[in-house]
Amino acid sequence: MNKIRSLCGLGHPLYIRQVLRMGGVGSVRFSCADQVGRFKGLVIGIYQKEGDKGPRLTPTGERFNDRTTGKLAELICECQVSGNLGRGMVFNNIDPSYKSVAVVGLGLEGIGFDELEMRDNGMENVRIAAGVGARSLQHMGCLDINVDSMDYAEQAAEGATLAVWRFTDMLTGKNRVSIPTLELFDSPDADGWMRGIFKADSQNLARRLSDAAANCMTPTLFAQATVDALCPCGITVEVRTMDWIEVQRMHSFLMIAKGSCEPPVFMEISYCGTAPEDKPVLVLAKGITFNSGGINLRECEDMDEYRASMSGAAAAVAMMRGVAALSLPINVTVLIPLCENMPSGMSCKPGDVVTLINSKSMAIRDLDKAGVVVMADPLLYGQQVYKPRLVVDVASLARGTQRAFGGGASAVFSNSHYIWKQLQQAGSLTGDRVWRMPLWQYYKKQVTDELAYDLSNNGRGLASSCLAAAILHELVPCVDWAHIDTRGTGMMTTFGIVPYLTKGFMTGRPTRTLIQFLYQLACPIDKSNPDVYTRA
Repeated sequence: MNKIRSLCGLGHPLYIRQVLRMGGVGSVRFSCADQVGRFKGLVIGIYQKEGDKGPRLTPTGERFNDRTTGKLAELICECQVSGNLGRGMVFNNIDPSYKSVAVVGLGLEGIGFDELEMRDNGMENVRIAAGVGARSLQHMGCLDINVDSMDYAEQAAEGATLAVWRFTDMLTGKNRVSIPTLELFDSPDADGWMRGIFKADSQNLARRLSDAAANCMTPTLFAQATVDALCPCGITVEVRTMDWIEVQRMHSFLMIAKGSCEPPVFMEISYCGTAPEDKPVLVLAKGITFNSGGINLRECEDMDEYRASMSGAAAAVAMMRGVAALSLPINVTVLIPLCENMPSGMSCKPGDVVTLINSKSMAIRDLDKAGVVVMADPLLYGQQVYKPRLVVDVASLARGTQRAFGGGASAVFSNSHYIWKQLQQAGSLTGDRVWRMPLWQYYKKQVTDELAYDLSNNGRGLASSCLAAAILHELVPCVDWAHIDTRGTGMMTTFGIVPYLTKGFMTGRPTRTLIQFLYQLACPIDKSNPDVYTRA
């Protein structure tokens, strides 16, 4: 230890090393951080020892070690850095340009797609290592952080950008956490790095929208935030008011909205990346900015989490920003019905019946399941007006998904095997996975086999997510469609937290998976080289 301290200099306020690891909640912990400075830092990856081979630095790390005349390797050996995933150390004052260098484990070298895990573990390990390293340096006060690409510049950018972001809108200046500037270190893959930055920044936008207090993100304020975020990107945002909604006869939407004194808003967001006459991909997102359960009031404990019932809408808005940043050659239209679900004298009552745009009747028997009611008429409207090539809806609808998957994956229900395979591939690449659930006639009968009306909003039985998907499927008669239920993934981060997200905050998922999905549609695989996507 005396030898190690001598490199730092006697009397230096920080020891030469500080232990960091991927904790159970994805936190970074230090052995010594009593005094914090503001300086420049560097994140470097190291592969786990395997068999007789010791831990090995990445190629960038090897070059940096040469630059320090072997000091870095000597310290790694002295401190027994193993290269285990997400574990490592921070070394100070071994290079004049970087006061702190975080060396973080990448796990085993050369791993790729894991069929059982349904994701590319090599990419995910880079996100974890970059995120853990960047967050450790952020906690030490580094305002400029350079990140080793670790052979995956895009994924390194995603992990680092997601890890250092914090929701600070409600904090006063002295309590705000500084968000450092991130740069790629010693790698030619600047394009990959920028793609990762765009995707992660988009997810951070979804996190900010979802985490805002309900009184600060009403339907009107959400619409304004969307305009502020998307219009500078060249995206068209049309904000429709109550009069327009009534003219369009979106009565199912209004049945839920009338319980709140906050006026409903309907948003149409359009991105044109190819010929205007090309059919768009239609995305419908649930935008209930606070879901109390209406007359079927939810439990008061933890009810504040339901400010993120509009997390599907937040992910869709963020997706559009990512699509514009990447300039994808595809047309995309997003429809978002925005309202609150509140109990009042004007609220919809259990058992009320509404007639949809397609003349079918729907019984609203459970106001706690208002999501499918709010989305019903907008889903029909979008198909009639835009004649889309395919439809995707994103919503946190039913507890069944959360109970089945926790935060491990978003549920996908689809009548198209092609759409499912594209979503599955997108999730395996982003690490934000999806899993297909059944869309059988068995469930459709539970929501349509009624004597007094055509549909019910809750159906019969315990499979709440499958029943909700069956209702939406009934409203999509003849187009390829997928429903993504994000109840367990899009809201509060509680269990099984990935290290580059933060416990106790909204996740912004599955923004990157949606962006990757549209990227795959816009830039299909070159069949002569399956690993390369080409512009359509």
